[in-house]
Amino acid sequence: MGVRLMVVDDHRLHAEALASALKLRGHRVLAATAPVTGAADLVVSRAPEVCLLGTASPAEPGVFDPVVRIKRERPQVAVVVLGPVPNPWGIAAAFAAGASGYVRHDERIEGVERAMMKARAGEAVVAPGLLQGAFAELLNPVSQPDDEGQRLLRLLTPREVEVLVRVAEGEDTRLIAAGMGIAPSTARTHVQRVLMKLGVGSRLEAAALAARTGLLDRAAPPVPHAAHLPPALPPQQQPGRIR
Repeated sequence: MGVRLMVVDDHRLHAEALASALKLRGHRVLAATAPVTGAADLVVSRAPEVCLLGTASPAEPGVFDPVVRIKRERPQVAVVVLGPVPNPWGIAAAFAAGASGYVRHDERIEGVERAMMKARAGEAVVAPGLLQGAFAELLNPVSQPDDEGQRLLRLLTPREVEVLVRVAEGEDTRLIAAGMGIAPSTARTHVQRVLMKLGVGSRLEAAALAARTGLLDRAAPPVPHAAHLPPALPPQQQPGRIR
């Protein structure tokens, strides 16, 4: 039997992609919305069986405040957090707020589905690997935990980073080629390399992963190609020039 659920995330693109995938698997998605901070009202009013809540910063203060309110006003709603591999305090904060589970944001759809079903049944859901990692860090803390977004950024060349930013902004191959001053075939090759390096199968997945891990926040915005810059004013028309 399908789960009646809602998907909330700070990135609407990711929320809609996940919602579409779950609909195809027979689940009833009441809404896919963003951002997380404003989702509590909708979840409380619609009362789904499960709320999938995505966050890129599980250890950030206040990020799970919506979960606290949802559980206070709709205790029957099971909240499953989707996020990056956090430090142990991120997982602890999610459960302290009332979440029923914590699942990696890059978990396969089958894993997300299993977590939903278990949460609806009243079970706590945490992947063994996440628990092992959390305990390992508690026992052997590191001064600078690994940053997934930074790790992914190091996989890409500067040109591939620009391609990824343009993909995330919704540009198709033609616009990417025009914006970067390259042939469409070259742009297509860059896109394929980005997908391969990120380990995803589509542009939508690449954009969602980049947004989720904070990679887009670290990438510089695309620089307009010279052919698309506005023409320079002649010297006599430049602002502030005395004629």
